[in-house]
Amino acid sequence: MTIAIVIPSYKVREHIANVIAAIPPYCHLIYVVDDCCPQQTGEFVTANVRDPRVRVVCNERNRGVGGAVMAGYQAAISDGAKVIVKIDGDGQMEPSLVSRFIEPILQGQADYTKGNRFYDLTNIGRMPPLRLLGNAVLSFMAKFSTGYWDVFDPTNGYTAIHADVARHLPLSKISQRYFFETDMLFRLNTLRAVVVDVPMDAVYGDEKSNLKIRKIALEFLGKHVRNFHKRIFYNYFLRDFSAASLELLGGLALLVFGMTYGVGSWVEAARADVTTPPGTVMLAALPVLLGVQLLLGFLSHDMQSVPRLPVHPLLPPATKSTPLQSPC
Repeated sequence: MTIAIVIPSYKVREHIANVIAAIPPYCHLIYVVDDCCPQQTGEFVTANVRDPRVRVVCNERNRGVGGAVMAGYQAAISDGAKVIVKIDGDGQMEPSLVSRFIEPILQGQADYTKGNRFYDLTNIGRMPPLRLLGNAVLSFMAKFSTGYWDVFDPTNGYTAIHADVARHLPLSKISQRYFFETDMLFRLNTLRAVVVDVPMDAVYGDEKSNLKIRKIALEFLGKHVRNFHKRIFYNYFLRDFSAASLELLGGLALLVFGMTYGVGSWVEAARADVTTPPGTVMLAALPVLLGVQLLLGFLSHDMQSVPRLPVHPLLPPATKSTPLQSPC
């Protein structure tokens, strides 16, 4: 089992050498992906790091963290890696935790593992308040759009994936910027891959985040809505049609009818300056109540349909492929 580490590198020159030095010896390959870094991190690693496991690859243009990780995935798959771990190059993630992330995959219990900084409540206080609030909101949004109701902290970038699963992902379609981690979960759900949270603590030092909350808030919301609709269509109408599909269709139809009829009746009564008859009120309220009940039934079914059986033993083994990146 070849274990590969992928480190997307952009403006992390002052941290990258220490991160590489801390990677455990049981990791066989280390890919430092220079994402067209203005600090020339790739050249710095080539000139100053003597670890024989290190492979430096470069993106010809800045593709964002997602694009850098996809380039690292392709290189690792091409070199025959079986488990690929992604950590950041800014020192926020402890390389010593790699064993926790790869163990569920090696034991056949998961296809993909990701960090969760919210397990230990005593350590949450160390997280900056704005980042804490943002992660909590994004976590709830991600549950709807990805279908993984039992995972939290979706933007956590400490991840590991079985190479056979990574090879079956549409790597060119995954978001290349900061929505990358959440989009990965959505794509994994289309494969019915098993995702497992791994408890961890984040390390906050003198690193500077390139993420600007105000700039990505609306973008994230739009992409969550898009992925939610895609997931529902794929899982409940394209691949399967079940009682949950009928609950969704019936619930939406009743809810829309009840609300439309109720609002129309209220407007008509207001214009005529008369009281809306009780029968009309009930005719509007009953479909709304039934619609909400059916939608809650659908939601309950969706929560219970989280993938539980790992798919990587069922997939064809990974084969060597052409990398998406070029050497530095």
